[in-house]
Amino acid sequence: MAPKKKTRSAYEFPHPMDNEYLVGHTDTLNNFIVAWNQRDVRPIHPVWMLAGSKGIGKATLAYKIAKMVYGNVGDFFIIDQDRNIDQNGKQKTDSKVISVHTVRAMIDKMQMSSMSGDWRVVLIDSVDQLNKSASNAILKLLEEPPAKTLFLLVVHQLANVLPTVRSRARVEKMRPLNISQLRELCVKFMPEDDISTETLRLSNGSFGNIAALKTSGGDAIYAELIDLLQNARANSGDIMALAKKIAGDPALYDILLDAVANFGLAELYPNVTHAIADIKNLYLEPEIGVFKIIMEIKKCL
Repeated sequence: MAPKKKTRSAYEFPHPMDNEYLVGHTDTLNNFIVAWNQRDVRPIHPVWMLAGSKGIGKATLAYKIAKMVYGNVGDFFIIDQDRNIDQNGKQKTDSKVISVHTVRAMIDKMQMSSMSGDWRVVLIDSVDQLNKSASNAILKLLEEPPAKTLFLLVVHQLANVLPTVRSRARVEKMRPLNISQLRELCVKFMPEDDISTETLRLSNGSFGNIAALKTSGGDAIYAELIDLLQNARANSGDIMALAKKIAGDPALYDILLDAVANFGLAELYPNVTHAIADIKNLYLEPEIGVFKIIMEIKKCL
């Protein structure tokens, strides 16, 4: 009898600050190194925006760059969810947005820090999570950035960034990882798991998505979806049963788009994209919306 596969409810990966294992993005890293090495001849841009999909290594790269630049611990300032505070200075653990109080606290620390002559770094992970007031506070800082201060802004969706903030940054668009790069990361950080090529493809170039797929069982559900769509005997009950599995986790909705791509149904892509958006924003019973999408795909086969 084959050994029972080990199941895991979650994965634990090193924090980007502690992770020295960067895969890919050599072009962005080299762009910075060239600019940094020439800073005495040509002033380096003070604001670097690292933009790209979640889970591709943007924060890991940001911390790698930060360690190259700042002189000592007192010269490194971080804005993220772990340091998010309310108006009383207490940590906020239940908020999905970063408050203006967090930004103001960081600015106060910068103003109180000793100016040793070394470079200072402000790292924001991520700009997408800043609320409007926090974004405006950062904007005021970027309008006249302090001397010898580098801002590293991690961004998941450029559309979420205030145009005035974006206009003050050098935007580095980071590409999704390829299959071989994803496999390299899996070998390093998920050595006990059997990660199929199909799962790597489903991740859309994001290592973070691989862990989410394995934790949620999304890879297995996708395989079930493809089998159901190809099964001429599948009935509405079978489809509804699968729709309920998918609807239970909004992170799985994208496998519907992957199924559309798998069958080469490009004409369906816009309709399914809009339908998924409607499910997230409108449906009180999301399984009905998912059911309708599956039925629409099946009709086209």
